[in-house]
Amino acid sequence: MEPITIGLWVSAAMLVLVVLGMRVAFAAGLAGFAGLFWIFWDKFNYNPEKILFFNERREVWDGALAKAFQIAGQVPHSKVSAQVLSLIPVFILIGYMAYHAKLTTALFEAAKRWIAWVPGGLAVSTVFATAGFAAVSGASVATAAVFARIAIPEMLKIGYNKQFAAGVVAAGGTLASLIPPSAILVIYAIIVEQDVGKLLLAGFIPGVFSAIVYAILIIGIAVVFKSVGPPVGGFTWRERFASLPGALPILAVVVIIIFFVYNPFGDAWGTPTEGGAVGAFIVFLMALFRGMRWKELKLALLETAKLTIMIFTIIWGVLIYVRFLGFAKLPDAFADWITGLEMAPILILICILLAYAVLGMFMDAIGMLLLTLPVVYPAVMALNGGETVSAADSAFGMSGPMCAIWFGILVVKMAEFCLITPPIGLNCFVVAGVRDDLTVQDVFKGVTPFFIADAVTIGLLVAFPAIVLYLPSLAG
Repeated sequence: MEPITIGLWVSAAMLVLVVLGMRVAFAAGLAGFAGLFWIFWDKFNYNPEKILFFNERREVWDGALAKAFQIAGQVPHSKVSAQVLSLIPVFILIGYMAYHAKLTTALFEAAKRWIAWVPGGLAVSTVFATAGFAAVSGASVATAAVFARIAIPEMLKIGYNKQFAAGVVAAGGTLASLIPPSAILVIYAIIVEQDVGKLLLAGFIPGVFSAIVYAILIIGIAVVFKSVGPPVGGFTWRERFASLPGALPILAVVVIIIFFVYNPFGDAWGTPTEGGAVGAFIVFLMALFRGMRWKELKLALLETAKLTIMIFTIIWGVLIYVRFLGFAKLPDAFADWITGLEMAPILILICILLAYAVLGMFMDAIGMLLLTLPVVYPAVMALNGGETVSAADSAFGMSGPMCAIWFGILVVKMAEFCLITPPIGLNCFVVAGVRDDLTVQDVFKGVTPFFIADAVTIGLLVAFPAIVLYLPSLAG
Protein backbone atom coordinates (compact mmCIF):
# COMPACT_ATOMS: atom_id res chain seq x y z
CA MET A 1 0.00 0.00 0.00
CA GLU A 2 1.26 3.51 -0.80
CA PRO A 3 2.57 5.49 2.21
CA ILE A 4 0.16 8.37 1.47
CA THR A 5 -2.79 5.97 1.60
CA ILE A 6 -1.55 4.61 4.92
CA GLY A 7 -1.24 8.19 6.15
CA LEU A 8 -4.85 8.98 5.24
CA TRP A 9 -6.21 5.82 6.88
CA VAL A 10 -4.24 6.34 10.09
CA SER A 11 -5.14 10.05 10.29
CA ALA A 12 -8.81 9.21 9.85
CA ALA A 13 -8.57 6.59 12.61
CA MET A 14 -6.92 9.11 14.91
CA LEU A 15 -9.70 11.64 14.36
CA VAL A 16 -12.27 8.94 15.15
CA LEU A 17 -10.46 8.22 18.44
CA VAL A 18 -10.48 11.93 19.33
CA VAL A 19 -14.20 12.25 18.51
CA LEU A 20 -14.91 9.18 20.67
CA GLY A 21 -13.29 10.94 23.61
CA MET A 22 -9.69 9.72 23.74
CA ARG A 23 -7.20 12.38 24.82
CA VAL A 24 -5.34 13.99 21.92
CA ALA A 25 -1.94 13.00 23.33
CA PHE A 26 -2.82 9.29 23.49
CA ALA A 27 -4.78 9.24 20.22
CA ALA A 28 -1.92 10.92 18.33
CA GLY A 29 0.78 8.78 19.95
CA LEU A 30 -1.10 5.54 19.32
CA ALA A 31 -1.93 6.50 15.72
CA GLY A 32 1.64 7.60 15.06
CA PHE A 33 3.12 4.37 16.43
CA ALA A 34 0.60 2.20 14.56
CA GLY A 35 1.27 4.16 11.37
CA LEU A 36 5.03 3.75 11.68
CA PHE A 37 4.62 0.01 12.25
CA TRP A 38 2.28 -0.26 9.23
CA ILE A 39 4.67 1.60 6.93
CA PHE A 40 7.71 -0.48 7.93
CA TRP A 41 5.75 -3.75 7.93
CA ASP A 42 4.52 -2.96 4.44
CA LYS A 43 8.03 -2.02 3.33
CA PHE A 44 9.72 -5.16 4.77
CA ASN A 45 6.89 -7.45 3.71
CA TYR A 46 6.49 -6.32 0.12
CA ASN A 47 7.83 -9.00 -2.22
CA PRO A 48 5.43 -9.94 -5.03
CA GLU A 49 7.54 -12.86 -6.20
CA LYS A 50 7.32 -15.05 -3.11
CA ILE A 51 5.02 -15.94 -0.27
CA LEU A 52 6.61 -15.43 3.15
CA PHE A 53 6.62 -18.40 5.48
CA PHE A 54 5.76 -18.12 9.17
CA ASN A 55 9.36 -17.54 10.38
CA GLU A 56 9.93 -14.92 7.72
CA ARG A 57 6.70 -13.18 8.64
CA ARG A 58 7.79 -13.20 12.28
CA GLU A 59 11.07 -11.54 11.28
CA VAL A 60 9.18 -8.90 9.31
CA TRP A 61 6.88 -8.29 12.28
CA ASP A 62 9.78 -7.99 14.73
CA GLY A 63 11.74 -5.74 12.38
CA ALA A 64 8.83 -3.36 11.80
CA LEU A 65 7.98 -3.32 15.50
CA ALA A 66 11.59 -2.59 16.49
CA LYS A 67 11.82 0.26 13.98
CA ALA A 68 8.54 1.80 15.18
CA PHE A 69 9.66 1.57 18.83
CA GLN A 70 13.03 3.10 17.95
CA ILE A 71 11.51 6.16 16.27
CA ALA A 72 8.69 6.57 18.81
CA GLY A 73 11.23 6.41 21.64
CA GLN A 74 13.73 8.88 20.19
CA VAL A 75 11.48 11.60 18.80
CA PRO A 76 9.88 12.92 22.02
CA HIS A 77 13.21 13.26 23.85
CA SER A 78 15.05 14.87 20.92
CA LYS A 79 12.38 17.56 20.53
CA VAL A 80 11.26 18.15 24.12
CA SER A 81 14.85 18.56 25.32
CA ALA A 82 15.06 21.79 23.29
CA GLN A 83 15.98 24.67 25.60
CA VAL A 84 13.28 26.98 24.27
CA LEU A 85 10.54 24.69 25.62
CA SER A 86 11.63 25.63 29.15
CA LEU A 87 9.78 28.88 28.46
CA ILE A 88 6.44 27.09 28.89
CA PRO A 89 6.76 26.15 32.59
CA VAL A 90 8.45 29.50 33.31
CA PHE A 91 5.56 31.49 31.81
CA ILE A 92 2.98 29.36 33.59
CA LEU A 93 4.81 29.76 36.92
CA ILE A 94 4.89 33.55 36.49
CA GLY A 95 1.10 33.56 36.14
CA TYR A 96 0.41 31.41 39.19
CA MET A 97 2.83 33.36 41.40
CA ALA A 98 1.29 36.64 40.22
CA TYR A 99 -2.11 35.30 41.22
CA HIS A 100 -0.98 34.19 44.69
CA ALA A 101 0.81 37.53 45.16
CA LYS A 102 -2.59 39.18 44.50
CA LEU A 103 -1.10 41.15 41.62
CA THR A 104 -4.23 40.28 39.64
CA THR A 105 -6.47 41.96 42.21
CA ALA A 106 -4.28 45.07 42.16
CA LEU A 107 -4.34 45.10 38.36
CA PHE A 108 -8.13 44.83 38.23
CA GLU A 109 -8.50 47.59 40.83
CA ALA A 110 -6.25 49.91 38.82
CA ALA A 111 -8.18 49.21 35.61
CA LYS A 112 -11.48 49.78 37.40
CA ARG A 113 -10.45 53.15 38.84
CA TRP A 114 -9.18 54.43 35.49
CA ILE A 115 -11.69 52.98 33.01
CA ALA A 116 -14.94 52.07 34.81
CA TRP A 117 -16.53 55.49 34.16
CA VAL A 118 -17.25 54.66 30.47
CA PRO A 119 -20.44 52.77 29.44
CA GLY A 120 -19.85 49.12 30.30
CA GLY A 121 -16.81 50.36 32.18
CA LEU A 122 -16.40 47.46 34.58
CA ALA A 123 -16.50 44.98 31.70
CA VAL A 124 -13.98 47.09 29.76
CA SER A 125 -11.80 47.21 32.87
CA THR A 126 -12.00 43.42 33.04
CA VAL A 127 -10.84 43.09 29.43
CA PHE A 128 -7.80 45.31 29.96
CA ALA A 129 -7.02 43.66 33.30
CA THR A 130 -7.11 40.23 31.65
CA ALA A 131 -4.82 41.60 28.92
CA GLY A 132 -2.42 42.80 31.61
CA PHE A 133 -2.49 39.47 33.43
CA ALA A 134 -2.05 37.70 30.08
CA ALA A 135 1.25 39.55 29.80
CA VAL A 136 2.61 37.56 32.75
CA SER A 137 0.62 34.32 32.66
CA GLY A 138 0.76 33.04 29.08
CA ALA A 139 -2.15 30.68 29.82
CA SER A 140 -5.72 31.45 28.74
CA VAL A 141 -7.37 28.95 31.06
CA ALA A 142 -5.55 30.33 34.11
CA THR A 143 -6.53 33.89 33.15
CA ALA A 144 -10.20 32.96 32.79
CA ALA A 145 -10.21 31.09 36.11
CA VAL A 146 -8.58 33.96 38.01
CA PHE A 147 -10.91 36.70 36.73
CA ALA A 148 -14.00 34.57 37.14
CA ARG A 149 -13.27 34.86 40.86
CA ILE A 150 -12.28 38.53 40.83
CA ALA A 151 -14.32 40.36 38.18
CA ILE A 152 -17.68 38.56 37.94
CA PRO A 153 -18.71 39.30 41.57
CA GLU A 154 -17.87 42.99 41.02
CA MET A 155 -19.99 43.15 37.87
CA LEU A 156 -22.93 41.30 39.42
CA LYS A 157 -22.80 43.62 42.43
CA ILE A 158 -23.69 46.67 40.33
CA GLY A 159 -26.34 44.95 38.24
CA TYR A 160 -24.60 43.40 35.20
CA ASN A 161 -26.36 40.60 33.38
CA LYS A 162 -24.64 37.44 34.68
CA GLN A 163 -24.39 35.84 31.23
CA PHE A 164 -22.75 38.93 29.79
CA ALA A 165 -20.35 39.20 32.76
CA ALA A 166 -19.34 35.56 32.31
CA GLY A 167 -18.87 36.09 28.58
CA VAL A 168 -16.57 39.06 29.16
CA VAL A 169 -14.29 37.00 31.42
CA ALA A 170 -14.25 33.96 29.12
CA ALA A 171 -13.46 36.09 26.05
CA GLY A 172 -10.93 38.26 27.91
CA GLY A 173 -9.08 35.13 29.02
CA THR A 174 -8.33 34.24 25.40
CA LEU A 175 -5.99 37.24 25.11
CA ALA A 176 -3.29 35.22 26.86
CA SER A 177 -2.87 33.19 23.67
CA LEU A 178 -1.43 36.17 21.79
CA ILE A 179 0.01 38.66 24.26
CA PRO A 180 3.57 37.62 25.17
CA PRO A 181 4.57 35.57 27.00
CA SER A 182 2.37 33.03 25.22
CA ALA A 183 2.76 29.27 25.65
CA ILE A 184 0.90 28.55 22.40
CA LEU A 185 3.23 30.83 20.40
CA VAL A 186 6.21 28.96 21.86
CA ILE A 187 4.66 25.64 20.81
CA TYR A 188 4.02 27.01 17.30
CA ALA A 189 7.65 28.16 17.05
CA ILE A 190 8.89 24.70 18.04
CA ILE A 191 6.66 22.83 15.58
CA VAL A 192 7.45 25.03 12.55
CA GLU A 193 11.06 25.75 13.63
CA GLN A 194 10.79 29.54 13.64
CA ASP A 195 12.35 32.24 15.84
CA VAL A 196 10.40 32.22 19.11
CA GLY A 197 11.57 35.75 19.96
CA LYS A 198 10.11 37.28 16.79
CA LEU A 199 6.87 35.35 17.26
CA LEU A 200 6.49 36.67 20.81
CA LEU A 201 7.10 40.21 19.53
CA ALA A 202 4.58 39.69 16.73
CA GLY A 203 1.85 38.75 19.20
CA PHE A 204 2.03 41.98 21.19
CA ILE A 205 0.26 44.46 18.86
CA PRO A 206 -2.45 41.97 17.68
CA GLY A 207 -3.10 41.04 21.34
CA VAL A 208 -3.56 44.67 22.36
CA PHE A 209 -5.58 45.29 19.20
CA SER A 210 -7.91 42.39 20.12
CA ALA A 211 -8.42 43.89 23.58
CA ILE A 212 -9.32 47.26 22.03
CA VAL A 213 -11.84 45.64 19.66
CA TYR A 214 -13.42 43.84 22.63
CA ALA A 215 -13.62 47.13 24.53
CA ILE A 216 -15.30 48.91 21.59
CA LEU A 217 -17.82 46.08 21.32
CA ILE A 218 -18.65 46.27 25.04
CA ILE A 219 -19.08 50.04 24.97
CA GLY A 220 -21.35 49.74 21.92
CA ILE A 221 -23.52 47.11 23.64
CA ALA A 222 -23.69 49.18 26.83
CA VAL A 223 -24.75 52.29 24.89
CA VAL A 224 -27.52 50.45 23.03
CA PHE A 225 -28.67 48.36 26.00
CA LYS A 226 -28.40 50.68 29.00
CA SER A 227 -29.13 47.95 31.53
CA VAL A 228 -26.28 45.67 30.42
CA GLY A 229 -23.32 47.54 31.89
CA PRO A 230 -23.88 50.72 33.94
CA PRO A 231 -20.76 52.92 34.32
CA VAL A 232 -19.01 53.24 37.68
CA GLY A 233 -17.84 56.64 38.87
CA GLY A 234 -16.74 58.32 42.05
CA PHE A 235 -12.98 57.71 41.89
CA THR A 236 -10.79 60.73 42.52
CA TRP A 237 -7.53 61.35 40.64
CA ARG A 238 -5.66 60.66 43.86
CA GLU A 239 -7.31 57.23 44.14
CA ARG A 240 -6.49 56.49 40.53
CA PHE A 241 -2.80 57.30 40.86
CA ALA A 242 -2.66 55.40 44.17
CA SER A 243 -3.73 52.22 42.34
CA LEU A 244 -0.81 52.31 39.88
CA PRO A 245 2.05 50.99 42.10
CA GLY A 246 0.24 47.67 42.56
CA ALA A 247 0.10 47.18 38.78
CA LEU A 248 3.72 48.19 38.09
CA PRO A 249 5.30 44.73 38.68
CA ILE A 250 3.32 43.31 35.77
CA LEU A 251 4.43 46.18 33.54
CA ALA A 252 8.04 45.58 34.65
CA VAL A 253 7.87 41.89 33.68
CA VAL A 254 6.46 42.76 30.25
CA VAL A 255 9.20 45.32 29.61
CA ILE A 256 11.93 42.92 30.72
CA ILE A 257 10.75 40.06 28.51
CA ILE A 258 10.43 42.37 25.48
CA PHE A 259 13.90 43.85 26.04
CA PHE A 260 15.35 40.35 26.26
CA VAL A 261 13.81 39.66 22.84
CA TYR A 262 14.31 43.06 21.22
CA ASN A 263 16.05 46.17 22.53
CA PRO A 264 15.27 49.27 20.41
CA PHE A 265 18.31 51.05 21.87
CA GLY A 266 20.90 48.36 21.07
CA ASP A 267 21.47 44.64 21.30
CA ALA A 268 18.91 42.44 23.02
CA TRP A 269 19.72 41.70 26.66
CA GLY A 270 19.59 37.93 26.16
CA THR A 271 17.41 35.10 24.97
CA PRO A 272 13.64 34.80 25.56
CA THR A 273 14.38 31.92 27.96
CA GLU A 274 16.65 34.13 30.05
CA GLY A 275 14.07 36.93 29.95
CA GLY A 276 11.38 34.54 31.19
CA ALA A 277 13.63 33.38 34.04
CA VAL A 278 14.38 36.97 35.11
CA GLY A 279 10.68 37.82 34.92
CA ALA A 280 9.81 34.81 37.08
CA PHE A 281 12.42 35.84 39.67
CA ILE A 282 11.02 39.39 39.84
CA VAL A 283 7.47 38.11 40.32
CA PHE A 284 8.77 35.68 42.96
CA LEU A 285 10.39 38.53 44.92
CA MET A 286 7.26 40.66 44.59
CA ALA A 287 5.11 37.73 45.73
CA LEU A 288 7.27 37.31 48.85
CA PHE A 289 7.06 41.04 49.50
CA ARG A 290 3.25 40.94 49.21
CA GLY A 291 2.88 38.06 51.65
CA MET A 292 3.17 34.82 49.69
CA ARG A 293 4.36 32.02 51.98
CA TRP A 294 5.36 28.38 51.52
CA LYS A 295 1.77 27.17 51.25
CA GLU A 296 0.98 29.50 48.33
CA LEU A 297 4.36 28.87 46.67
CA LYS A 298 3.87 25.10 46.92
CA LEU A 299 0.42 25.43 45.36
CA ALA A 300 1.80 27.58 42.52
CA LEU A 301 4.57 25.04 41.83
CA LEU A 302 2.15 22.10 41.86
CA GLU A 303 -0.31 23.83 39.51
CA THR A 304 2.57 24.75 37.20
CA ALA A 305 3.81 21.16 37.19
CA LYS A 306 0.33 19.78 36.42
CA LEU A 307 -0.29 22.14 33.50
CA THR A 308 3.26 21.69 32.14
CA ILE A 309 2.99 17.90 32.24
CA MET A 310 -0.34 18.08 30.41
CA ILE A 311 1.15 20.26 27.65
CA PHE A 312 4.34 18.21 27.33
CA THR A 313 2.36 14.96 27.18
CA ILE A 314 0.37 16.34 24.25
CA ILE A 315 3.64 17.40 22.57
CA TRP A 316 5.19 13.93 23.06
CA GLY A 317 2.21 12.12 21.58
CA VAL A 318 1.79 14.49 18.65
CA LEU A 319 5.49 14.45 17.76
CA ILE A 320 5.29 10.67 17.21
CA TYR A 321 2.34 11.28 14.89
CA VAL A 322 4.26 14.09 13.14
CA ARG A 323 7.23 11.80 12.45
CA PHE A 324 4.82 9.22 10.98
CA LEU A 325 3.38 11.92 8.71
CA GLY A 326 6.90 12.57 7.43
CA PHE A 327 7.34 8.90 6.48
CA ALA A 328 3.88 8.88 4.90
CA LYS A 329 4.76 12.04 2.88
CA LEU A 330 1.33 13.46 3.65
CA PRO A 331 2.48 17.10 4.21
CA ASP A 332 4.16 17.19 0.78
CA ALA A 333 1.09 15.72 -0.89
CA PHE A 334 -1.22 18.24 0.81
CA ALA A 335 1.08 21.13 -0.15
CA ASP A 336 1.07 20.00 -3.80
CA TRP A 337 -2.72 19.73 -3.75
CA ILE A 338 -3.16 23.20 -2.20
CA THR A 339 -0.82 24.90 -4.67
CA GLY A 340 -2.60 23.19 -7.56
CA LEU A 341 -6.02 24.64 -6.72
CA GLU A 342 -7.52 27.10 -9.21
CA MET A 343 -8.14 29.76 -6.55
CA ALA A 344 -6.49 32.95 -5.38
CA PRO A 345 -4.00 32.21 -2.55
CA ILE A 346 -5.77 34.60 -0.16
CA LEU A 347 -9.07 32.73 -0.67
CA ILE A 348 -7.35 29.41 0.08
CA LEU A 349 -5.89 30.94 3.25
CA ILE A 350 -9.36 32.11 4.34
CA CYS A 351 -10.73 28.60 3.74
CA ILE A 352 -7.94 27.17 5.92
CA LEU A 353 -8.79 29.62 8.72
CA LEU A 354 -12.49 28.71 8.43
CA ALA A 355 -11.53 25.03 8.68
CA TYR A 356 -9.69 25.86 11.92
CA ALA A 357 -12.85 27.51 13.24
CA VAL A 358 -14.83 24.33 12.60
CA LEU A 359 -12.12 22.00 13.92
CA GLY A 360 -11.80 24.09 17.08
CA MET A 361 -15.39 23.27 17.97
CA PHE A 362 -14.31 19.71 18.68
CA MET A 363 -10.67 19.94 19.84
CA ASP A 364 -8.64 21.91 22.37
CA ALA A 365 -6.41 24.68 21.00
CA ILE A 366 -2.99 23.12 21.66
CA GLY A 367 -3.97 19.70 20.35
CA MET A 368 -5.56 21.23 17.27
CA LEU A 369 -2.44 23.21 16.35
CA LEU A 370 -0.05 20.35 17.04
CA LEU A 371 -2.04 17.94 14.89
CA THR A 372 -2.69 20.23 11.93
CA LEU A 373 0.44 22.38 11.60
CA PRO A 374 2.72 19.62 10.29
CA VAL A 375 0.40 19.32 7.29
CA VAL A 376 -1.07 22.83 6.93
CA TYR A 377 2.07 24.91 7.54
CA PRO A 378 4.08 23.49 4.57
CA ALA A 379 1.03 24.03 2.36
CA VAL A 380 0.69 27.70 3.36
CA MET A 381 4.40 28.29 2.87
CA ALA A 382 4.24 26.63 -0.56
CA LEU A 383 1.25 28.83 -1.37
CA ASN A 384 3.32 31.92 -0.56
CA GLY A 385 6.22 30.69 -2.70
CA GLY A 386 8.40 28.73 -0.28
CA GLU A 387 10.45 29.16 2.90
CA THR A 388 13.11 31.31 1.20
CA VAL A 389 10.95 33.38 -1.17
CA SER A 390 11.47 37.14 -1.22
CA ALA A 391 8.66 39.60 -0.63
CA ALA A 392 8.70 40.68 -4.29
CA ASP A 393 8.09 37.13 -5.57
CA SER A 394 5.61 35.92 -2.92
CA ALA A 395 1.86 35.45 -3.20
CA PHE A 396 1.06 37.32 0.03
CA GLY A 397 3.60 40.15 -0.46
CA MET A 398 6.00 39.04 2.29
CA SER A 399 9.13 36.93 2.56
CA GLY A 400 9.06 33.31 3.71
CA PRO A 401 10.11 34.00 7.35
CA MET A 402 7.64 36.89 7.65
CA CYS A 403 4.86 34.73 6.19
CA ALA A 404 5.63 32.07 8.82
CA ILE A 405 5.22 34.69 11.58
CA TRP A 406 2.05 36.18 10.06
CA PHE A 407 0.42 32.78 9.63
CA GLY A 408 1.43 31.86 13.18
CA ILE A 409 -0.39 34.85 14.64
CA LEU A 410 -3.46 34.13 12.48
CA VAL A 411 -3.61 30.50 13.51
CA VAL A 412 -3.09 31.32 17.20
CA LYS A 413 -5.85 33.93 16.96
CA MET A 414 -8.06 31.14 15.56
CA ALA A 415 -7.03 29.03 18.56
CA GLU A 416 -8.18 31.94 20.78
CA PHE A 417 -11.51 31.95 18.95
CA CYS A 418 -11.90 28.21 19.54
CA LEU A 419 -11.49 28.65 23.31
CA ILE A 420 -14.98 30.17 23.46
CA THR A 421 -16.83 28.27 20.71
CA PRO A 422 -19.29 25.51 21.63
CA PRO A 423 -19.29 22.65 22.36
CA ILE A 424 -15.66 22.36 23.54
CA GLY A 425 -14.85 26.04 24.37
CA LEU A 426 -12.51 25.40 27.28
CA ASN A 427 -12.62 28.91 28.78
CA CYS A 428 -16.41 28.69 29.03
CA PHE A 429 -16.20 25.44 30.99
CA VAL A 430 -13.55 26.94 33.28
CA VAL A 431 -15.67 30.02 34.08
CA ALA A 432 -18.75 27.86 34.72
CA GLY A 433 -16.67 25.54 36.91
CA VAL A 434 -15.41 28.38 39.07
CA ARG A 435 -18.87 29.96 39.53
CA ASP A 436 -21.63 27.84 41.08
CA ASP A 437 -24.31 30.31 39.93
CA LEU A 438 -23.45 29.86 36.24
CA THR A 439 -24.06 27.03 33.80
CA VAL A 440 -21.96 26.35 30.70
CA GLN A 441 -24.97 27.40 28.61
CA ASP A 442 -24.98 30.80 30.39
CA VAL A 443 -21.34 31.38 29.51
CA PHE A 444 -21.78 30.32 25.87
CA LYS A 445 -24.69 32.77 25.55
CA GLY A 446 -22.56 35.51 27.08
CA VAL A 447 -19.64 35.08 24.68
CA THR A 448 -21.80 35.16 21.54
CA PRO A 449 -21.21 38.90 20.78
CA PHE A 450 -17.45 38.34 21.01
CA PHE A 451 -17.57 36.04 17.99
CA ILE A 452 -18.25 39.19 15.94
CA ALA A 453 -15.29 41.00 17.53
CA ASP A 454 -12.95 38.08 16.81
CA ALA A 455 -14.17 37.83 13.22
CA VAL A 456 -13.46 41.55 12.73
CA THR A 457 -10.01 41.23 14.29
CA ILE A 458 -9.04 38.23 12.17
CA GLY A 459 -10.30 39.99 9.02
CA LEU A 460 -8.18 43.05 9.77
CA LEU A 461 -5.08 40.95 10.53
CA VAL A 462 -5.51 39.20 7.17
CA ALA A 463 -6.13 42.45 5.28
CA PHE A 464 -3.34 44.42 6.99
CA PRO A 465 -0.37 42.13 7.78
CA ALA A 466 1.64 45.15 8.99
CA ILE A 467 -0.31 44.98 12.28
CA VAL A 468 1.43 41.66 12.90
CA LEU A 469 4.78 42.24 11.22
CA TYR A 470 5.75 45.75 12.38
CA LEU A 471 7.60 44.74 15.58
CA PRO A 472 9.28 41.59 14.13
CA SER A 473 10.52 43.68 11.17
CA LEU A 474 12.28 46.03 13.61
CA ALA A 475 14.09 43.07 15.19
CA GLY A 476 15.73 42.31 11.81
